[in-house]
Amino acid sequence: MRTAAFVLMMAVTAMASSKTYTVNLLAPATFGGVELKPGEYKVEVTDQTAVIKNGKVRGESQVKVESVENKFDTTSVRLDHATGKPKIQEIRVGGTKTKLVFTETTTPARAVN
Repeated sequence: MRTAAFVLMMAVTAMASSKTYTVNLLAPATFGGVELKPGEYKVEVTDQTAVIKNGKVRGESQVKVESVENKFDTTSVRLDHATGKPKIQEIRVGGTKTKLVFTETTTPARAVN
Protein backbone atom coordinates (compact mmCIF):
# COMPACT_ATOMS: atom_id res chain seq x y z
CA MET A 1 0.00 0.00 0.00
CA ARG A 2 2.83 2.39 0.82
CA THR A 3 4.44 1.74 -2.57
CA ALA A 4 1.22 2.66 -4.39
CA ALA A 5 0.90 5.86 -2.34
CA PHE A 6 4.54 6.76 -3.08
CA VAL A 7 4.12 6.15 -6.82
CA LEU A 8 0.94 8.26 -6.85
CA MET A 9 2.70 11.05 -4.95
CA MET A 10 5.61 11.00 -7.42
CA ALA A 11 3.21 11.11 -10.41
CA VAL A 12 1.39 14.11 -8.95
CA THR A 13 4.72 15.85 -8.29
CA ALA A 14 5.85 15.21 -11.87
CA MET A 15 2.61 16.60 -13.29
CA ALA A 16 2.81 19.66 -11.06
CA SER A 17 6.28 20.54 -12.37
CA SER A 18 5.24 20.56 -16.03
CA LYS A 19 3.48 23.39 -17.86
CA THR A 20 1.39 23.09 -21.01
CA TYR A 21 0.81 25.82 -23.57
CA THR A 22 -1.09 25.99 -26.87
CA VAL A 23 0.45 27.51 -29.97
CA ASN A 24 -0.85 27.98 -33.52
CA LEU A 25 1.64 27.70 -36.36
CA LEU A 26 0.65 29.73 -39.41
CA ALA A 27 3.42 28.31 -41.63
CA PRO A 28 5.50 25.12 -41.76
CA ALA A 29 8.43 24.99 -39.31
CA THR A 30 10.80 22.48 -37.74
CA PHE A 31 11.15 21.69 -34.06
CA GLY A 32 13.52 19.11 -32.61
CA GLY A 33 14.29 17.85 -36.11
CA VAL A 34 10.60 17.24 -36.86
CA GLU A 35 8.77 19.08 -39.65
CA LEU A 36 5.54 20.65 -38.41
CA LYS A 37 2.65 21.70 -40.63
CA PRO A 38 0.51 24.75 -39.91
CA GLY A 39 -2.01 24.07 -37.14
CA GLU A 40 -2.56 23.98 -33.39
CA TYR A 41 0.01 22.28 -31.16
CA LYS A 42 0.41 21.60 -27.46
CA VAL A 43 3.77 22.48 -25.94
CA GLU A 44 4.60 20.67 -22.70
CA VAL A 45 7.57 21.95 -20.72
CA THR A 46 9.12 19.76 -18.02
CA ASP A 47 12.38 20.82 -16.41
CA GLN A 48 14.67 21.70 -19.35
CA THR A 49 12.79 19.77 -22.04
CA ALA A 50 9.93 20.88 -24.28
CA VAL A 51 7.71 18.54 -26.28
CA ILE A 52 5.48 19.90 -29.03
CA LYS A 53 2.76 17.61 -30.33
CA ASN A 54 -0.35 17.35 -32.44
CA GLY A 55 -1.79 13.87 -32.86
CA LYS A 56 1.04 11.53 -33.85
CA VAL A 57 3.46 14.37 -34.66
CA ARG A 58 5.90 14.90 -31.80
CA GLY A 59 9.10 16.95 -31.55
CA GLU A 60 11.40 17.44 -28.57
CA SER A 61 14.03 20.05 -27.76
CA GLN A 62 15.91 21.50 -24.84
CA VAL A 63 14.30 24.67 -23.53
CA LYS A 64 15.27 27.59 -21.36
CA VAL A 65 12.28 29.25 -19.67
CA GLU A 66 12.83 32.97 -19.27
CA SER A 67 10.77 35.62 -17.52
CA VAL A 68 10.53 39.14 -18.94
CA GLU A 69 9.41 42.44 -17.35
CA ASN A 70 6.10 42.90 -19.20
CA LYS A 71 3.38 40.45 -20.20
CA PHE A 72 3.11 39.47 -23.85
CA ASP A 73 -0.22 40.56 -25.38
CA THR A 74 -0.50 37.50 -27.63
CA THR A 75 1.32 34.22 -28.12
CA SER A 76 3.91 34.51 -30.86
CA VAL A 77 6.45 32.18 -32.44
CA ARG A 78 9.88 33.43 -33.52
CA LEU A 79 11.54 31.46 -36.29
CA ASP A 80 15.20 31.08 -37.27
CA HIS A 81 15.60 31.04 -41.09
CA ALA A 82 19.42 30.69 -41.14
CA THR A 83 19.40 27.12 -42.50
CA GLY A 84 16.79 27.82 -45.18
CA LYS A 85 14.10 25.89 -43.32
CA PRO A 86 12.22 27.86 -40.66
CA LYS A 87 13.03 26.47 -37.20
CA ILE A 88 11.16 27.42 -34.03
CA GLN A 89 13.59 29.53 -32.00
CA GLU A 90 11.29 30.80 -29.24
CA ILE A 91 7.68 31.07 -28.15
CA ARG A 92 6.40 34.11 -26.28
CA VAL A 93 3.36 33.04 -24.28
CA GLY A 94 0.47 35.54 -24.48
CA GLY A 95 -0.95 36.82 -21.20
CA THR A 96 2.24 35.87 -19.34
CA LYS A 97 5.81 37.06 -18.84
CA THR A 98 7.08 33.67 -20.06
CA LYS A 99 9.40 33.18 -23.01
CA LEU A 100 10.46 29.68 -24.12
CA VAL A 101 13.87 29.67 -25.84
CA PHE A 102 14.78 26.45 -27.65
CA THR A 103 18.18 24.89 -28.28
CA GLU A 104 18.55 21.70 -30.23
CA THR A 105 21.21 19.27 -29.20
CA THR A 106 23.10 17.17 -31.69
CA THR A 107 24.41 13.70 -31.05
CA PRO A 108 28.19 13.65 -31.23
CA ALA A 109 29.60 11.66 -34.17
CA ARG A 110 31.08 8.29 -33.27
CA ALA A 111 34.22 6.89 -34.79
CA VAL A 112 33.69 3.73 -36.83
CA ASN A 113 36.53 1.18 -36.82
